[in-house]
Amino acid sequence: MTTFGFLMADYWWFVIPGMLLGFYAQMKLSSVYGRYSQVGTAARISGAEAAREILDRAGLHHMPVREVAGHLTDHYDPIKKELCLSSENYRSTSLAAVGVAAHEAGHALQHKAAYFPLHFRMLMVPATQFASMAWMGIVVLGMLIPTFFSMAIGLAIAIFSVITLFQLVTLPVEFDASRRAKEQLFRLGLIHADEAPAVSKVLSAAAMTYVAGLVSSVLQLLQLVMLARGRERD
Repeated sequence: MTTFGFLMADYWWFVIPGMLLGFYAQMKLSSVYGRYSQVGTAARISGAEAAREILDRAGLHHMPVREVAGHLTDHYDPIKKELCLSSENYRSTSLAAVGVAAHEAGHALQHKAAYFPLHFRMLMVPATQFASMAWMGIVVLGMLIPTFFSMAIGLAIAIFSVITLFQLVTLPVEFDASRRAKEQLFRLGLIHADEAPAVSKVLSAAAMTYVAGLVSSVLQLLQLVMLARGRERD
């Protein structure tokens, strides 16, 4: 079997599980977020107010909490040192909004505490961005130039390993941010004890998307390894 034939025959065995898991994770997040975005907090505090309270209590008084466009575009920018919340979570007083906002504030707390996985992920960002753009082009080039294929696939595996490592490092960063979020929300009295399970469900559903990303990345890496082995058998 040719290298191209090997790729086509085995590709979907690696891609489909990752696609299905990713689809499930997104559907789960949409369902859980949608459900708890309709349930208000007893304290009637908005996502922006919750984030501001957490940051202020941590001494991060000068860190801005900004409103940004889009759906679930919430993020912490470690370069600008600012917390950005989508309009729905910035303004809403729902359990979902407060949970997401607190999670992003958790990243700011990680930054302040010099949490190593966060800083390591930050260092990996430029290399990961390059890897995301380069690996497929290198594989295609190797398939177009057979004499270059062995070198190309080896290089693609090395490059894609950077993406997989980034996904792996992301997991502890996200899980720890959620842990900090729940801890702060409860400690500061922003949510009541009976509201904690709902916030946990929202944050767990969000975390599942990162798990799905890692699984998909690992399967893609295995597909490249199998492609390299298939070339050796040609």
